[in-house]
Amino acid sequence: MASLLVGCAGQATEQDADASARRSRGREGTGDGSSSDSSASANSGRTLGRSVPVRLRIPAIGVDTPVMGLGLARDGTVEVPPITADDRAGWYRHSPTPGQVGPSVILGHVTVGAFGDGVFRRLGELRRGDRIVARRQDGSSAEFTVGAVRTVAKADFPADQVYGDVDRPELRLITCGGPREGQEYRDNVIVFASLGPAAP
Repeated sequence: MASLLVGCAGQATEQDADASARRSRGREGTGDGSSSDSSASANSGRTLGRSVPVRLRIPAIGVDTPVMGLGLARDGTVEVPPITADDRAGWYRHSPTPGQVGPSVILGHVTVGAFGDGVFRRLGELRRGDRIVARRQDGSSAEFTVGAVRTVAKADFPADQVYGDVDRPELRLITCGGPREGQEYRDNVIVFASLGPAAP
């Protein structure tokens, strides 16, 4: 089966994302042996055990939002957060949780119809070295540092780079961007970040 993940999640197969999540879960504890310590400081660069994200803060662009869980819709596309006045980000639950080895994926809207700007409206303003903090259900936080911000056409969505296998905890933030074509945006804005603070 090769269901497409489209819209603001970009374009990839369900197999891409699920395989990445399985590999990441299979490697828990293979870093420095501390992944089971959910209270480990993200600043130490340690991996963390599985705990779903409940809040996301991005100080550089003023984001402080609850995080909901997202799965797959009946048609095989990735769910996106509902269009509501209290717009929030959504974690794709077939990806690792923030702090686990692998790419954790969080989505958000750029606009929410009549309600105005979406939670990720300013995502493209992030720069290398900016900080992202994911608060987790177990009370711990995973702090990430932005490594790159890319705007890509949805038709050229880099599925392997977003969902593909990596050997450390990473984070992907995704929203829509670029010019509008009817009711849709042409592009995706993707933030790539790694666990741990920026180097001095």
